[in-house]
Amino acid sequence: MSVAKLVSKRAHQVPGKLTISEHFFEVPLNHASPLDGSLRLFARSIERFEKPVGVVEEETKPLPWLLYLQGGPGFPCRSPQNYGWTEKALDKGYQIMFLDQRGTGLSSTVTEQTLARLGGPMAQATYLRHFRADSIVEDCEAIRRNLTAEQPEEKQKWSIIGQSFGGFCCLNYLSTHPEGLREAFILGGLAPIVVEQPDPVYQNLYHKVAERNRSYYAKYPEDIQRVKNIIHYLQTEKVKLPDLLFDVWTKILGVWTDSLAGGIDAVHEIILRLDSDLEYYGYFTRPTLSGFESTQGFDDNPLYALMHEAIYLQGRHASNWSADRVMKDHPVFMNLSTSNDEPIYFTGEMIYPSMFRDYTQLRNLAPTADILAQMTDWPALYNPDRLAHTNDVPVYASIYVDDMYVSYDLARETAARVRNCKTFITNAMYHDAIGAAGKSEEVFRRLFALREDVLD
Repeated sequence: MSVAKLVSKRAHQVPGKLTISEHFFEVPLNHASPLDGSLRLFARSIERFEKPVGVVEEETKPLPWLLYLQGGPGFPCRSPQNYGWTEKALDKGYQIMFLDQRGTGLSSTVTEQTLARLGGPMAQATYLRHFRADSIVEDCEAIRRNLTAEQPEEKQKWSIIGQSFGGFCCLNYLSTHPEGLREAFILGGLAPIVVEQPDPVYQNLYHKVAERNRSYYAKYPEDIQRVKNIIHYLQTEKVKLPDLLFDVWTKILGVWTDSLAGGIDAVHEIILRLDSDLEYYGYFTRPTLSGFESTQGFDDNPLYALMHEAIYLQGRHASNWSADRVMKDHPVFMNLSTSNDEPIYFTGEMIYPSMFRDYTQLRNLAPTADILAQMTDWPALYNPDRLAHTNDVPVYASIYVDDMYVSYDLARETAARVRNCKTFITNAMYHDAIGAAGKSEEVFRRLFALREDVLD
């Protein structure tokens, strides 16, 4: 087993008697073959600074660790103060670690430029095979062993909390290294553990996205015509939004109509401004285009686009651009006509080959993406038998009825397949509840209520 090498650590105090430490670790690119190269990982940790007067640091007892695994794939953590639940977790007596998963933030960031240094598309695709949940969990285990090496064996386990894709990582952790875990909290991230390729996921997703579109146009019926006005302008004037063709445009805004609190309103604000520009000026103003550009992050986070379908793959299966193929079973999403009364639907978080033609930072990665889409022989991510029959790690999970990123039905199936799993199910929260104002503390409270509850 590999152990992460601590390269550097710097601590500083922040208001409220808190200490934030910044850690850089070195880990193997491939934990099964440590000589294949290494990666640099970055994490921040936070704890309360309440050392009593006259007590030297060596006498203080180390607090139990809680590791936070961010959603994605391909997105870094924010600073600990920016999470509404941080104080609640500190109140429970934890010190918390926020890890930039490999390829994100300051953890050997994946960009078009950094991938180009590796060589051609095949070298890049081979490298990216090591950026899924299984490798992330090996990183976490290596870091845990480093952090707790001096502690008694019974104190070396830590707790984990995973949001969205971070929950997928939690299930992999439970499958591969349960010996390192005290407990697991999963928020909107109960992965479909018996699914071996993404098609069933996207079949569910398209149904949910269609439902969300209907909710959008029911709330803002005037936007049916506004969207058509915008599409007509883009088609007839052959104008490109910054690096985006009109058909991709509908796919981008769909991310915001997904199950995010306020997402529908955010899309409406963009549509209203775009249409207002056309009506008044006859073109889109730069501030309007800048606002639109801010809604998409694929240029800055290409790992999300490259690996989005690969996070589901197990066994001898290729994704073969699953979302693009499955969309043909849902023709309502293929309608871009401005000459009828049918609304034009946004898609959602799905990734399409066209995006690798239309984003500046993705164009050079199109051959790499195609190779990844055709790759087979992916390692298993989960151990269903271990999860169902021998899992002794308590699991506390939130499931959101209206979640579009993680299917409610598939999440419930997974919960039923994980031994020692308690669930909190609600239709009053969306996928991002842990990060939503007014919701994060509540969902955190509900998960800890599950932990503290005792069943007969």
